[in-house]
Amino acid sequence: MLLCATCLGASLLLARPISEDEANVPAYALPPVLVASDGSPVRSAEDWVQRRRPEVMELFRSVVYGRTPAPAPILAEVVEQDSQALGGRATRRQVTIYLLGRRDGPFVDLLVYSPNHVQGKAPAFLGLNFDGNQATTADPAVRLARTWHANGKPGFVNNRATEATRGTGLDRWPIDMILARGFAVATAYYGDIEPDHAEGWKTGLRAAMSPQGAQTAWKQDDWGAIGAWSYGLSRCLDYLQTLPDIDGSKVSVIGHSRLGKTSLWAGAQDERFAMVVSNDSGEGGAALTRRCFGESLARITTAFPHWFAPGYARFADREHDLPVDFHELIALCAPRPCYIASATEDKWADPKGEFLSGVGAGPVYSLFGLSGLGTETWPAPATPVGESIGYHLRIGKHDITEYDWDKYLAFAERHLVAGHRAQGPSSIR
Repeated sequence: MLLCATCLGASLLLARPISEDEANVPAYALPPVLVASDGSPVRSAEDWVQRRRPEVMELFRSVVYGRTPAPAPILAEVVEQDSQALGGRATRRQVTIYLLGRRDGPFVDLLVYSPNHVQGKAPAFLGLNFDGNQATTADPAVRLARTWHANGKPGFVNNRATEATRGTGLDRWPIDMILARGFAVATAYYGDIEPDHAEGWKTGLRAAMSPQGAQTAWKQDDWGAIGAWSYGLSRCLDYLQTLPDIDGSKVSVIGHSRLGKTSLWAGAQDERFAMVVSNDSGEGGAALTRRCFGESLARITTAFPHWFAPGYARFADREHDLPVDFHELIALCAPRPCYIASATEDKWADPKGEFLSGVGAGPVYSLFGLSGLGTETWPAPATPVGESIGYHLRIGKHDITEYDWDKYLAFAERHLVAGHRAQGPSSIR
């Protein structure tokens, strides 16, 4: 059984004890985001784009997530389509995307709903899910996930989804609300791309793209599962950009927990994503690793070594030697809008550290004449803040909820929907 990052935290014995006490946060200095590797300052958007941004990207490739190979042409086959899905509210497409352009290679099953009431092209949210497309909706026409899943959750038998898994993730995917707000929604099971366990790469995308296949001996800067899942998101975007009812220039990438790390890395690498959303992504995602609060670099690379480049583990218990920190990952999204969210009971993901990453990315947004969070004071729960960088601290546990989605939709409406007029106070508190 695979457990979430939160569940395993206390079970691993590491050199440095895990702390969720602000009094134990060490003194730290973040790598200066606007100082180039030669020590010279970065003073303009052009200088960031042409000089500093490539340096930061190279650091994340070389020491954190690894190097993503050049994309292969995809082959997309629509296996089912219904223009009157969900009682006529949406057009449903179920599409198999062959990630290497051939039917005998890795694939991902993409589920797409487009709102029928929108005239012209709708903006969209794209994200990976944890349990299969059938778990995100009560729609009985959605196909069951076909690839490996960890046993342990109800409805998964012999590492496969059964009918009992339908609709079990409805609370994380409020599809009716997303459609009613005028957005399309597209999702795919992350395990299609690569099964989420230490040996999963051998039957996933990474082995398929390696000349050595399942015999690959990974180098320090080779890509991990987060890189593979991010690659899959970009290939899903390739397909969405071909659809006549979706605006491919207004697709927001979204993810929760480990898939929030994935959405950030996908958004950093693929600037076609118009907006980037990280929900409770924590260590190796939005949180500052130098704070050494909650889940640590040592712990995450012990429990989930396959998520990252092998060389990332070299910085266990010596985060201050890491040449980057994760405010720079947020900065890689600039000037596109980026939203970071935390939860009050999710100390393992370091909510304050996630907020401070947004603060640290602000100077890059300023180069583009944009306001980031607009504050350096960590806001109270249920008090969203920010302009081009958004943030909220939801009351509750490690999860993604309708409250979170309401804020993401409002942020996307503000930034991506032409002629949008600000709504009154949200009914979701």
